[in-house]
Amino acid sequence: MSVPNVRELARKSILGNPVRLGIMIYLLAHERVFFKNLQNVLEISPGKLDSHLRTLKKEDFITIKKIIADRPRTVIIITEKGAVETKKYLRMLENLISKLSE
Repeated sequence: MSVPNVRELARKSILGNPVRLGIMIYLLAHERVFFKNLQNVLEISPGKLDSHLRTLKKEDFITIKKIIADRPRTVIIITEKGAVETKKYLRMLENLISKLSE
């Protein structure tokens, strides 16, 4: 894959946004996270996080579940598709970095 093709794919990918990429990398490591915890990790507003989560959910990268524990909470869970696509995107970025440093 040539460098221009990799750049084009990176721009078109849902993961080209740094916040969404951060969400997915975090979920790769943890599989699931409470909304509030993810908001604290990313240091973004609830509205901004919700917007990015809706985008990821629409593409089936995550599922969002409401649970009642001690209080109502929202859990974000990575899907198999989300894990596969995130790993693929990260490999693509590695290839880009490798080609650019040649």
